[in-house]
Amino acid sequence: MTTRGEVLDAPGDIDVDERERAPARLPLVIHVLALGTFLMGTTEFVVAGLLPEIAGDLRVSVARTGLLITVFAVGMIIGAPLMSMLTLRLPRRLTLVLALGVFAAGHVIVALSSSFPLLLAARFLTALATGAFWTVANVVASRAAGPAASSRAVGVVGSGAMLANVVGVPLGAFAGHLASWRGPFWALAALAAAAIALIARHVPQDGPDQQAVSIRAELFALRSGHLWLTLTACATTTGGVLSTYTYISPLLTDRAGVAAGLVPLVLVGFGGGALMGFLVGGRLGDVRPYATTIAAAAVTTVVLLAICLLSDFAAPTVVLVALLGLFGLGANPVLISLAVRFAGRAPTLGSALTVSAFNLGTAVGSSIAGVALDSTLGATGPAMIGTGMAALTLVPTVAIALTRRRVRPAAAQ
Repeated sequence: MTTRGEVLDAPGDIDVDERERAPARLPLVIHVLALGTFLMGTTEFVVAGLLPEIAGDLRVSVARTGLLITVFAVGMIIGAPLMSMLTLRLPRRLTLVLALGVFAAGHVIVALSSSFPLLLAARFLTALATGAFWTVANVVASRAAGPAASSRAVGVVGSGAMLANVVGVPLGAFAGHLASWRGPFWALAALAAAAIALIARHVPQDGPDQQAVSIRAELFALRSGHLWLTLTACATTTGGVLSTYTYISPLLTDRAGVAAGLVPLVLVGFGGGALMGFLVGGRLGDVRPYATTIAAAAVTTVVLLAICLLSDFAAPTVVLVALLGLFGLGANPVLISLAVRFAGRAPTLGSALTVSAFNLGTAVGSSIAGVALDSTLGATGPAMIGTGMAALTLVPTVAIALTRRRVRPAAAQ
């Protein structure tokens, strides 16, 4: 017999019944949800390219303007689990529509306001909406694709955010420099309004399998040890990659000798690698989830170590940055899918906690990396911190694989 919330492992590391087959094509709704995450990813990072313009217009320092990024990260950490609980009894389609509505309203406030405190409040509100959307989108995508393709579906949804780094953020920053920094926020508000119509049309009504649950029942999922191991892996893997990526510019210019004008192209290479990693990692994760998470952590550790050792050479460093995007974030859709499964009857809370874990890892990792950058380690300090954090990911991923294989024979009896 299986216990509540446990899923039998089929041969070959797969976590679904061997009779199920992954669909050749994913449902259209998954690509619609990816459009939403594209908007979310764009708004999260476009501010970084507009900081001088915003600071000059509002007459605040660039350092203080950076709080617009910090408050968004805090809103994501707090907002994802908080909003998942507050919207627990709402239909998932309605939650997605409301989240996009709040997202659009927050951007209108930013585009109209000249008060820095009001901008901070609007960014926090937008982050809450982003956390709610992302959380529910992962669950809807997993359910729409079925267990045999859940990781692939989550990978496609997450690829929208990766595509934002390649297309949305550069275009937004370019438009902000060309005209006004307020323009990208107007555009995001308009696109969010258009996305509401698509979500309302293509996201299906909740099926009979979504039973009314209480907050107490949701919190019961927190007793799952496998869930906490997965969340730990979410934090360490993202923290390792983004602690390095946050301070990659000084590494490229000061150590590798890359011209400052070419740094954006290197960042596009990272974004392209991350986009491909999400798509490929999601596919591999549906077949061998545990092997995929372990391999990604191991290769990421090697890539980061190579960046530390070869940072004096431009060509290898540029290639390694692209590989960091490919392998460093490739396991994320698999980890999200595993968290949804391990949460049992609380899939929305499981998804929400992964959003918090990813952002917490980013916040902690980038903070430590900033200290390392100012130390005697210099420009390679963040990559060293990233190497250590990525290596730590092997601990929870290996533990999950070993313990799940022990559970399988016992559960099958």
